[in-house]
Amino acid sequence: GNVYVARVSLANPAHLVRTMIEAEAYNGPSLVICYSHCIAHGINTTFGIEAQKKAVNSGHWILMRYNPARIEKGENPLMLDSKEPSISFADYAYSENRYRVLKKTSPDASATLMAEAEEDTRRAWNLYKAMAEIQTNGGKSE
Repeated sequence: GNVYVARVSLANPAHLVRTMIEAEAYNGPSLVICYSHCIAHGINTTFGIEAQKKAVNSGHWILMRYNPARIEKGENPLMLDSKEPSISFADYAYSENRYRVLKKTSPDASATLMAEAEEDTRRAWNLYKAMAEIQTNGGKSE
Protein backbone atom coordinates (compact mmCIF):
# COMPACT_ATOMS: atom_id res chain seq x y z
CA GLY A 1 0.00 0.00 0.00
CA ASN A 2 0.88 3.66 -0.03
CA VAL A 3 2.75 5.19 2.86
CA TYR A 4 2.60 8.76 4.18
CA VAL A 5 6.19 10.02 4.52
CA ALA A 6 7.44 13.32 5.89
CA ARG A 7 10.61 15.06 6.99
CA VAL A 8 10.28 17.55 9.84
CA SER A 9 12.43 19.55 12.24
CA LEU A 10 11.98 21.45 15.47
CA ALA A 11 13.31 24.40 13.46
CA ASN A 12 9.70 24.77 12.27
CA PRO A 13 7.41 23.61 15.11
CA ALA A 14 4.20 24.63 13.31
CA HIS A 15 5.15 22.45 10.34
CA LEU A 16 6.03 19.59 12.69
CA VAL A 17 2.65 19.73 14.47
CA ARG A 18 0.69 20.09 11.20
CA THR A 19 2.60 17.12 9.77
CA MET A 20 1.99 14.93 12.82
CA ILE A 21 -1.75 15.70 12.70
CA GLU A 22 -1.84 14.93 8.96
CA ALA A 23 0.18 11.72 9.43
CA GLU A 24 -2.10 10.54 12.23
CA ALA A 25 -5.19 11.22 10.11
CA TYR A 26 -3.80 9.32 7.11
CA ASN A 27 -5.57 5.99 6.56
CA GLY A 28 -2.48 3.81 6.37
CA PRO A 29 1.09 3.66 7.63
CA SER A 30 2.93 6.91 8.24
CA LEU A 31 6.65 7.54 8.56
CA VAL A 32 7.73 10.90 9.97
CA ILE A 33 11.48 11.50 10.10
CA CYS A 34 12.64 14.29 12.39
CA TYR A 35 16.06 15.93 12.30
CA SER A 36 17.72 15.41 15.65
CA HIS A 37 20.70 17.42 16.79
CA CYS A 38 23.21 15.67 19.01
CA ILE A 39 26.22 16.50 21.17
CA ALA A 40 28.30 14.40 18.72
CA HIS A 41 27.62 17.06 16.06
CA GLY A 42 30.00 19.27 17.99
CA ILE A 43 27.49 21.94 18.92
CA ASN A 44 26.33 23.51 22.15
CA THR A 45 23.01 21.66 22.40
CA THR A 46 21.52 24.65 24.23
CA PHE A 47 21.37 26.10 20.70
CA GLY A 48 20.24 22.88 19.02
CA ILE A 49 17.21 24.47 17.41
CA GLU A 50 19.48 27.09 15.81
CA ALA A 51 21.63 24.27 14.42
CA GLN A 52 18.50 22.63 13.01
CA LYS A 53 17.46 25.92 11.40
CA LYS A 54 20.84 26.07 9.64
CA ALA A 55 20.38 22.50 8.37
CA VAL A 56 16.96 23.45 6.97
CA ASN A 57 18.01 26.87 5.65
CA SER A 58 20.98 25.35 3.80
CA GLY A 59 18.77 22.80 2.03
CA HIS A 60 20.61 19.94 3.75
CA TRP A 61 17.43 18.92 5.61
CA ILE A 62 14.45 19.48 3.32
CA LEU A 63 11.07 19.77 5.02
CA MET A 64 8.52 17.84 2.98
CA ARG A 65 5.39 15.74 3.11
CA TYR A 66 4.29 12.95 0.78
CA ASN A 67 0.58 12.28 1.30
CA PRO A 68 -0.86 9.63 -1.05
CA ALA A 69 -4.41 10.74 -0.13
CA ARG A 70 -3.81 13.84 -2.27
CA ILE A 71 -3.58 11.68 -5.41
CA GLU A 72 -7.31 10.88 -5.21
CA LYS A 73 -8.04 14.62 -5.18
CA GLY A 74 -5.95 15.16 -8.31
CA GLU A 75 -3.21 16.86 -6.32
CA ASN A 76 0.50 16.19 -6.26
CA PRO A 77 1.18 14.01 -3.19
CA LEU A 78 4.58 15.67 -2.63
CA MET A 79 4.56 18.99 -0.80
CA LEU A 80 7.86 20.81 -0.43
CA ASP A 81 7.59 22.80 2.79
CA SER A 82 11.11 24.27 2.88
CA LYS A 83 11.90 27.61 1.35
CA GLU A 84 14.72 27.99 -1.19
CA PRO A 85 18.06 27.58 0.60
CA SER A 86 19.14 30.89 2.09
CA ILE A 87 22.59 29.88 3.34
CA SER A 88 25.29 27.66 1.87
CA PHE A 89 25.87 24.10 3.01
CA ALA A 90 29.27 25.29 4.29
CA ASP A 91 27.59 27.92 6.51
CA TYR A 92 25.59 25.11 8.10
CA ALA A 93 28.38 22.52 8.18
CA TYR A 94 31.17 24.68 9.56
CA SER A 95 28.96 25.72 12.47
CA GLU A 96 29.43 22.13 13.72
CA ASN A 97 32.71 20.80 15.07
CA ARG A 98 32.32 17.47 13.26
CA TYR A 99 32.91 19.32 9.97
CA ARG A 100 35.41 21.88 11.30
CA VAL A 101 37.74 19.09 12.49
CA LEU A 102 38.17 17.81 8.94
CA LYS A 103 38.84 21.35 7.68
CA LYS A 104 41.55 21.75 10.30
CA THR A 105 43.19 18.32 9.89
CA SER A 106 42.79 17.88 6.12
CA PRO A 107 42.04 21.22 4.43
CA ASP A 108 42.35 19.95 0.85
CA ALA A 109 40.10 16.93 1.40
CA SER A 110 37.68 19.13 3.31
CA ALA A 111 37.47 21.65 0.44
CA THR A 112 36.83 18.87 -2.08
CA LEU A 113 34.18 17.20 0.06
CA MET A 114 32.53 20.53 0.85
CA ALA A 115 32.23 21.37 -2.86
CA GLU A 116 30.69 17.94 -3.48
CA ALA A 117 28.29 18.40 -0.56
CA GLU A 118 27.24 21.83 -1.87
CA GLU A 119 26.53 20.29 -5.28
CA ASP A 120 24.64 17.32 -3.79
CA THR A 121 22.54 19.67 -1.63
CA ARG A 122 21.71 21.89 -4.63
CA ARG A 123 20.88 18.88 -6.80
CA ALA A 124 18.60 17.34 -4.14
CA TRP A 125 16.79 20.66 -3.61
CA ASN A 126 16.21 21.09 -7.34
CA LEU A 127 14.93 17.51 -7.66
CA TYR A 128 12.46 17.84 -4.78
CA LYS A 129 11.32 21.23 -6.11
CA ALA A 130 10.73 19.83 -9.61
CA MET A 131 8.82 16.81 -8.26
CA ALA A 132 6.65 19.01 -6.02
CA GLU A 133 5.75 21.26 -8.99
CA ILE A 134 4.48 18.43 -11.21
CA GLN A 135 0.85 19.07 -12.08
CA THR A 136 -1.49 16.12 -11.77
CA ASN A 137 -4.64 15.37 -13.70
CA GLY A 138 -6.51 13.68 -10.90
CA GLY A 139 -5.31 10.23 -11.88
CA LYS A 140 -7.40 10.32 -15.05
CA SER A 141 -5.78 9.45 -18.33
CA GLU A 142 -6.06 12.13 -20.97
